[in-house]
Amino acid sequence: MDKILDLDYSALLELFTAKKRIVITTHRSPDGDAIGSSLALYSFLLKQGHDALVIIPDAAPNFLHWMEGLDEMLNFEMVPEACIEAVEQAEVIFSLDYNRLDRIAALGEHVMASNAIKILIDHHIAPADYFDYVLSDTSASSTSELIYRFSKELGWLGHLNEAIAECLYAGIMTDTGSFKFSSTSAETHRITADLMDAGLVPEKVHSAIFDTNTYDRLQLLGYALTKKLEYDAERGVSIISLSLSEKNRFNYKKGDTEGLVNYGLSIQGTKMAVFLSEELNITKCSFRSKGDVDVNVIARTWFNGGGHKNAAGGRLDMKLEPALSFLKDVIEHKLQH
Repeated sequence: MDKILDLDYSALLELFTAKKRIVITTHRSPDGDAIGSSLALYSFLLKQGHDALVIIPDAAPNFLHWMEGLDEMLNFEMVPEACIEAVEQAEVIFSLDYNRLDRIAALGEHVMASNAIKILIDHHIAPADYFDYVLSDTSASSTSELIYRFSKELGWLGHLNEAIAECLYAGIMTDTGSFKFSSTSAETHRITADLMDAGLVPEKVHSAIFDTNTYDRLQLLGYALTKKLEYDAERGVSIISLSLSEKNRFNYKKGDTEGLVNYGLSIQGTKMAVFLSEELNITKCSFRSKGDVDVNVIARTWFNGGGHKNAAGGRLDMKLEPALSFLKDVIEHKLQH
């Protein structure tokens, strides 16, 4: 089911009439949509007079640090006690850009135990059933697009300003691949036009995200493409894998490999691209595909993850070398070619 709109906006209007203690959560390894949607909602709530706070499971990538409100976020890895206390005191908890509590790591246990009203706003398939209010639309370009719709329904767009517009645009732009993915709709462009009317300068956000490379990052990308890119022309599959030591050789910072998997997908004839990134004791997996290749099913079935039909992620509790072998075994023996 593409759309689950279990939202009674009249009840939500009543809920938000009085000041509330509100926590906004988003998924681990937060991307542009996770951070953009969270900070936009955070700003809307503050302007409505609420006591709001954003909690992220781990650090945001450096290329998003320009966003207004990011410095006020709490990082669960850095200050778990403060995060747990905030969740325990919350009257409302938002879950943005994820739909299962295991996507926020250990923080999920505390959200589950909370008696707060839980509101899901997300665009991934198969949401869990422990939320009180659900806005789930897999046809939406991004969670940021849904935050715009949500805020419009509640009458909050009068507070839309340049800073909020930049956050929403960052989420929409990154999750649509700069408006090239099939999830980009006419409504997506209409929302972007409204954001521009509120002061958004698109090239400013695009430059902040894509044109702020460090020398080390470019060296890492060059190494990955020239030394670590494998291409199976017969199956139409590309793989890039980087070990922890290889990343550290180039002074790796969080976000330095953002978008790397798309280079593999750009090879003519490629149907699926995979990027494996070794972390401490685990290997993270990013999947991208074209056409009918459903990487969401692949990620959910074999890689403890999920996402969208043409873009998904997962993780394996093993080092890079066995993870790479496992991936190749799945490609060779488990997938239909």
